[in-house]
Amino acid sequence: MCKDSNTVEIRWHGRGGQGAKTACLLLADVCFSSGKQVQGFPEYGPERMGAPITAYNRISDGQNRVHSNIYNPDYVVVVDETLLHSVDVTAGLSEEGAIIINSSKEPAELRKHLGGYKGRVCTVDAEKISIATLGKNFPNTPMLAAAVKVSKVVENDKFLQDMESSFRHKFASKPNVIQGNMEALKMSMEEVKVG
Repeated sequence: MCKDSNTVEIRWHGRGGQGAKTACLLLADVCFSSGKQVQGFPEYGPERMGAPITAYNRISDGQNRVHSNIYNPDYVVVVDETLLHSVDVTAGLSEEGAIIINSSKEPAELRKHLGGYKGRVCTVDAEKISIATLGKNFPNTPMLAAAVKVSKVVENDKFLQDMESSFRHKFASKPNVIQGNMEALKMSMEEVKVG
């Protein structure tokens, strides 16, 4: 069964422990609270910390009738730039969509590693942002914001509002964590580069 034209599919590539699965599930929660039909699920076997993992989002205004992995995503989010050399991250990726890569490099520099992909290439330095705002390398929060900014699956202000509510619930006793995560989201949305 094919997806309908109102469905946006996103594939996440990361390594175990980097938070790609968590970011995928957070995106599903935020889109659901915006009234969309969503799916968010990881695909992994016996992987361990540092091993490549894949996660998926399917987001629609109507009912999602497809229940499978995503083979032709509209967007791909690469949480770890080193995966460009070991995983075919552009496999099936729509040229009308985009690939969003955690990198300090310019989009044009990374294009040569993408097997001739002709669509938009976006980069954001999630490591720099997370260290500046959270004090550690937690790339999933900035990558989540970059994915929302580029894909437009939910309106930016609504996304930030819902994420703040989520963080307030999750980190009620840690206001500095809430503030750091919110700063990371906003900074990422401002700094994502589109090439």
